[in-house]
Amino acid sequence: MLAFLLLFALFSQPLLGSAEASPDQVIDTSGKKLRADVNYYIIPAKPFTTCGFVSCFNSGGIALETVGESCPLDVVVVKHNQGLPLRFTPVNNKKGVVRVSTDLNIKFSNDAFDSRCPNHSLVWKIDPFSKEETFVTTNGVLGNPGSNTIHNWFQIEKYEDAYKLVYCPNVCPSCNHACKDIGIYVYKTREMRLALTNVAFKLKFQKA
Repeated sequence: MLAFLLLFALFSQPLLGSAEASPDQVIDTSGKKLRADVNYYIIPAKPFTTCGFVSCFNSGGIALETVGESCPLDVVVVKHNQGLPLRFTPVNNKKGVVRVSTDLNIKFSNDAFDSRCPNHSLVWKIDPFSKEETFVTTNGVLGNPGSNTIHNWFQIEKYEDAYKLVYCPNVCPSCNHACKDIGIYVYKTREMRLALTNVAFKLKFQKA
C-alpha cells in the first residue's frame, strides 16, 4: 500500500505542475476574457492630462500618425478619444484566448485602414534603428515566429490593478534582446509616441 502511494505521488506531481503552468488570461474592462477574434481599444488605466507649449488636453487611446518620415505609420497616444480598434494574435492561437506573459502580435483592425501608407501593414513592430529612441511603429509581419520577426512580438503583463505592454519576445531564445516596458515618449513635435522606456504605460483593454 505504501509503495502504491509513493508511486501515485511521484507520477501525479508533473500533472499538477503542468496544470498550474498556464499563464492567467487577460481580462477586458467588462470582466470578460480577451480573445484573438475580437477588436479592442487600448485605453489608459486612469485618465491623465498632458500639457504642451500652449494648452493641456486629456489623453485617450492608441492610434496611427505620421511622425518624421511619412511611412510606415507610427503608434501614438491620441487626444480626447479612445483611438483605433486593435487585435491581439498569440503565437499559439489554437484556443483564441489571450494570456499574460505570452508572445503575441498586435495589429490595428482592418477598419483602421489608412490611405496614407496603403502598402504597409498595420502590424506593430519596434524600430531599433531610430536615432533617438526605440519607437513602436507599424509594417510588421503577422506570425512566422523566429529571428526574422523578432521585432514584431510583444507581451501583456499584469501591472498593479491593470496591465502594461512589454517587449520581451521568447520566439527566438537565441536572439539577443533587452526586455523593456512600453511607455510614452513625448516627441519633439509634441506627439506622444509609444516607445521602449523605463516607465510603463498603465493601460486596460476595452471591447470595440
